[in-house]
Amino acid sequence: MAAGLLIIDSQDRVLLVEPAYKTDWEIPGGSVEAGESPWQAAMRECREELGVSLTPGRLLVVDWVSPRYGRTDGVMLVFDGGVLDAVQAQRIVVPPAELKGWAWSTPPQTRQRLQPLLARRVNECLQARADGSTRYLEDGVPVS
Repeated sequence: MAAGLLIIDSQDRVLLVEPAYKTDWEIPGGSVEAGESPWQAAMRECREELGVSLTPGRLLVVDWVSPRYGRTDGVMLVFDGGVLDAVQAQRIVVPPAELKGWAWSTPPQTRQRLQPLLARRVNECLQARADGSTRYLEDGVPVS
């Protein structure tokens, strides 16, 4: 199980992070540790990856991810991380051993930087944020 945050700026660009250990970008987040709730994991991962403390908002998406070679299935939860203003964004400090950096991403940049499954998930998060819903997905595709 993993949890992440959809963080946007005043121009509705999505904050993405670039991991040091792989080529694909992601939203801030990561694995839920033993005894930790997904909400707590999202908050912890934000502090660890960006150096800022944000309180996750409402749940936007639950995405069941089917098993793949060398990996079991999983559940990914994405919470609303809110709007980060320019002053808050200046406080971002990424851990160099874990992340190469971060960037605000427009929809075309987001689709280019993310794996297709994660791009679908982020798109659904943006729609859920806009219409006030929570969405259930399987491999990034809405089921209900």
